[in-house]
Amino acid sequence: MRTLTELEQPVPQNAAHRRYQGDEPLARDTVESQGSAGSARPHESAVKHVTGRAAYIDDLPTPKRTLHVMVGQSPVAHGRVTRLELGKVRAFPGVVDVVSLDDVPDHTDIGPVFPGDPIFAFDEISYAGQSLFAVAAESYKIARQAVLAAVVEIDEQPASLDPVAAADREELVRPTHVHERGDWQAALDGSPHVLEGTQFVGGQEHFYLEGQACLVEPTEDEGVLVHTSNQHPSETQKLVAEVLGIPFHAVTVSNRRMGGGFGGKETQASPWACIAAIIARRTGRAAKVRLPRADDTRGTGKRHPFHNAYKLGFDERGVLTGGDIDIIGDCGYSPDLSEAVVDRAMFHADNAYSLGDARVTGKRAKTHTASNTAFRGFGGPQGVMIIEQAMDDIARYVGEDPLTVRKRNLYRDADPDGTPRNVTHYGQRVEQIPLLHDVISQLEESSDYWNRRRDITRFNAQSPIIKRGLALTPVKFGISFTAQHLNQAGALLHVYTDGSVMINHGGTEMGQGLHTKICQVVARELGLDLDKVRITATRTDKVPNTSPTAASSGADLNGMAARDAASKLRERLFDFASAHFDAHAGGLDRETMRLEHGELVAGIGADEHRISWGELVQAAYLGRISLSEKGFYATPLIHYDRATGRGRPFYYFAHGAAVSEVEVDMLSGEYRVSRVDILHDVGDSLNPAIDIGQVEGGFIQAMGWMTSEELKWNDSGQLTTVGPSTYNIPTFGDTPEVFNVKLMEGHPNSQASIYRSKAVGEPPFVLGISVWSALRDALASLVNYRFCPVLDTPATPERVLMAAEILCQQTDSKNARPDHEPA
Repeated sequence: MRTLTELEQPVPQNAAHRRYQGDEPLARDTVESQGSAGSARPHESAVKHVTGRAAYIDDLPTPKRTLHVMVGQSPVAHGRVTRLELGKVRAFPGVVDVVSLDDVPDHTDIGPVFPGDPIFAFDEISYAGQSLFAVAAESYKIARQAVLAAVVEIDEQPASLDPVAAADREELVRPTHVHERGDWQAALDGSPHVLEGTQFVGGQEHFYLEGQACLVEPTEDEGVLVHTSNQHPSETQKLVAEVLGIPFHAVTVSNRRMGGGFGGKETQASPWACIAAIIARRTGRAAKVRLPRADDTRGTGKRHPFHNAYKLGFDERGVLTGGDIDIIGDCGYSPDLSEAVVDRAMFHADNAYSLGDARVTGKRAKTHTASNTAFRGFGGPQGVMIIEQAMDDIARYVGEDPLTVRKRNLYRDADPDGTPRNVTHYGQRVEQIPLLHDVISQLEESSDYWNRRRDITRFNAQSPIIKRGLALTPVKFGISFTAQHLNQAGALLHVYTDGSVMINHGGTEMGQGLHTKICQVVARELGLDLDKVRITATRTDKVPNTSPTAASSGADLNGMAARDAASKLRERLFDFASAHFDAHAGGLDRETMRLEHGELVAGIGADEHRISWGELVQAAYLGRISLSEKGFYATPLIHYDRATGRGRPFYYFAHGAAVSEVEVDMLSGEYRVSRVDILHDVGDSLNPAIDIGQVEGGFIQAMGWMTSEELKWNDSGQLTTVGPSTYNIPTFGDTPEVFNVKLMEGHPNSQASIYRSKAVGEPPFVLGISVWSALRDALASLVNYRFCPVLDTPATPERVLMAAEILCQQTDSKNARPDHEPA
C-alpha cells in the first residue's frame, strides 16, 4: 500500500516518461511545476474522504422547512393498476404533499434518449419497483411510514423474464443491429475446424456507497436549483425543465462529488430530481430525496445480463478464419441506453483478436425488470466475454496453451499470405499494434507465466482435490462515446488578482480523480504549483450542454477543454507582458516567453527576465486585461454509419493484460484468487498514482462481477438481492495476496489526446475476465485439459462445483477432438 506522503512525491522522469503537448514534445512555454499533470499526486479530496469531511448530498445543510420525499413502488413486475387510493397517505400526520402521474405539470415521459420511461406508472406496470407516487413529509421517518398507507391493487399478469425467449418473439426495446465484414458464411464453410459455444453473463448492481439522492430548492421565476449525485447534470437539467414546463435556463444543476456512480447515475439519477422538483415547485419548499438501499436497488437498472453464442472457424494452429457471433442484451422494460450498450458489446466482441470475415449480431430484449443501464465498461466487457471463451475452447481443441492461441490471434498487420489483419469487423483500423503485442510479451515475462504454467500442471497432476488455474487475458478497449455528438466538452477558467486560479468544467467527480487531473492540467499550462489551482462544483450555469461523465472520456474531453482555456489565457498574458514590461526599453521578448515555477520568464541566459505570477496578474488586471477564459474541445476523426455498420467509432484503443492465478477446492467449489499481475496502457499518464488506483479498483470490481455478485429474481419478477446480506461485493479480504500492478511505459498515445495520455476508467475492468478464465483452466485440469467446461457468470462456488461434477461425469465433449493429446 502507498502512504499519502509517498503519493505526494513526484514520479521520477526518464525517457519513457516524455510529456507531450499536441503533436510535439512539451512546449517551451510551459514547464512542469510541483504537482502538475504527469506527476503522482493524491486525489484532491483524499483527506476529506478519509476524515469524513467530504460533503455528499445528505451532508449538505438543508433550508428551513425542507420536505423529505419517499417513493411508492410497485410490488409486482407486470400487470395493470386497478386501484391507487392515496387518501390515507394525504391524511397521514406530517404529510404535506402527495404526487402521482396526474400531478406532473408537463412531460410525463423522461426517457433519456428514446421514450418509454414514465416518471410514474399510471396504468401498466412494467417491473417490480416501478414508481407509482411520491410522498413529501416533514421528516424522513414520516415519509417512509406514509408510503405504506397507500392502497394499491394491481391485476397481476405473467412477467417476461427470459431475454432469449423475448428476442425469439421479437420483443425488443430497439431494433436488431448487425456488423458484417466479408463473406463470413464462406469462411465458416471453408474452415478446417468449427466450434460452437454459448454463455450466460450475469448482470451487476452498481452498489455505489452514496445511494440515489438529491436536494431541490425552488428559486425565483419558477425555477429550481438541483443538488444531485449525478453523472449527467445537463441531462437532468433538460428533464427537470421539461417535466416542469419551464425553460432550461430556469433550472440549475450542481454537483460537487458523488460517492460512486459507475454508470448508475448517468441516466437514472434524473427521475428523483424530477420528482423532487415537482414537489418543490408545488409547495414552495425545498424537497430532498434519499432512497433507502433496498428501494434504490429495486427501482434502478443494473449492468445488462447477456446471452452470447459463437460459431467460429479456425485452422490447425487455432487461428481464426471467420465466424458468426450473436449477443442478446437483457435490457429490462425500456430502451434507456440499451441501444448504445449493446452496440458497444458488438464493437468489443473481437476484444484484441482479428476475427477474419465475421458477422456480429446484437439484439436488445425487453423483459419485465428495471431498465438496465450504463455500468463501467458499458457493454464492452459482456462482448469481450464471448471471444475469450472461444479462445479457451479453441486452445483445448487444438491442444495448445490458451496464451499461445491468444497470441496467434492478436491483431497484426497481415498474415504470411498477405491477408490484412489490422481492421475490425466494423471497419476501423487498429493502430499501435506493436503496443498490443508488447503489453502481452512484457507481462508474460514479468509474471513468469511459463514457469508457473509448468508448476501448476505438475501440481494438478498430483493433487486430487485442490486444483490451480492460470490465465492471461488482454484488452483492446475503444475510447469515445459511440454517439458522436457527446464527444465534446467545455471549461471555464478564472484567475483572481491574488494569482489564485479557479477551474470549472463539465465533468463530474465520482471518486475517480477527474477533478485532480483537471487541476493538474491547468497547473501545467500556467506553470503553477498544484495548490494554486482549485476546482468548483460542476454546474450547468457555468458550463452548459455538457456530456455525461462516462465512456472513460472524462479526462480526455474535459482535460482538453481546460487546457484550451488555460493556453488561450496564457497567450493573452504573453501578449500583454511583451508590451507592458519594459526590459531595456525594448519590451520583453515574446518569442521566448514561458511560465514556470510561478513566474513569467522571458529571454535566455544573461538576457533572461523573471516576473512573478502575482505581479503579472496584478499588472494585467490594472491594464484591463480579461483574466477569465472559456475552453472547448471536440474529439476529431470519429464517425460511424449505423446504416452500414461501419466507421471509426473510437478515437483510439487502450490496451492491457492481466495474469490471474486461482486455487479451487473441487469438493466444495470454493476458491481464492491467489495472485494477479497486471500491465496496463495509459499512454503517458496524467497521474500515475490515480491511474494505478483505477486499475486496481476496476479489476477488483470486475472480479466481483465475475465471481460473487449474483442478482436473483423470484418467479414473479421481484428482485431478491436488495442489500449486502444477499448481494456479495468483493471485500478487502478478497484482494489477491499478491497483486502486482504496473503501468506500461514508453508508449504515448498515438493520437493527440491530453498530453498523449489514455483513458483509464473502463479498460482495466475487462482484465477481471482473467479470473473467470483461470477458473475454467483449473476445471479443465479435471479432464487433463482436453476441453473447457461451460461456466456461466458469476462463477459462484455453486456454479464451479456443478461444472466440476459435470466434467467428472463426462468422457468426451463436442469441443474435444477424438485424436486430441493433453496439453
